Amino acid sequence: MIGRQLTGWLRSLLVIGLSVLLMFIVTPMASATTQQELDDITELWQTSAHALNDINCASCHQNNETKEFVAVPDHETCRSCHEQAVDTFLLSKHGIRLLEGDSPLTPAMARLPMQHEAMQKQMNCNACHNVHSANTTEASVDACLTCHNDNHSLNYQNSRHAELFAASQELPRPGPGAVSCSTCHLPRVVHGQGDNAVVKVNHNNTYNLKPQDRMVGDVCMSCHGIEYSYNSIFDPELVEANFDRPPNLEMETFELMKAAEARRTGNTSE
Repeated sequence: MIGRQLTGWLRSLLVIGLSVLLMFIVTPMASATTQQELDDITELWQTSAHALNDINCASCHQNNETKEFVAVPDHETCRSCHEQAVDTFLLSKHGIRLLEGDSPLTPAMARLPMQHEAMQKQMNCNACHNVHSANTTEASVDACLTCHNDNHSLNYQNSRHAELFAASQELPRPGPGAVSCSTCHLPRVVHGQGDNAVVKVNHNNTYNLKPQDRMVGDVCMSCHGIEYSYNSIFDPELVEANFDRPPNLEMETFELMKAAEARRTGNTSE
């Protein structure tokens, strides 16, 4: 009981300290930031993964060397904790312009249909992640549909994958049974072995798009068999429908492989 009271007291003290820190660091922006906005930011932060890991305002809004206030932290600020995520993001269609020193990508530059309201949105870490709530559930689907307006993206909501995602809303990140846009386009990668193994997200959304079957090994076969996966990924109509039904395609390759295996083993009874 005493331990809980102490934890609660420390938590309250941290929130008070955060509020004071917020008032201090936003002084240069006082004319643009209201007290209500500061209160909303504090509320978002309080239940975030950042708060649980003692990442506060100064962690992102203060230059580590000069101690100067940073009004709008960029991806380099995120890199101080999320190096692998930033490195892979910069190799993606979303981030490659930043890697090359150009202005950020915007949906207006895209070849795919995009939401009209999002045309001038800049593609950086903040585009998908609310920096104060650090809610990866929102980043897994909602952030994608904020910009993408193509049939494949919009049809996700009608898919079995979307049903699994809706049934696994475990904040602050999706549960292990969830299948979201990011599950397939930002595959998880295991780094290290045994007790030192850490699962990280490959933020290069371009990586498993070409060749088309690269997604099979990285993503699809985590849940489905090899034939089901290939018959799905090479059916353009099913891809556009965002896999809202089982595949109808039957690739001849698998029948040829089975026949070759039967000849090799002498098992031709079937």
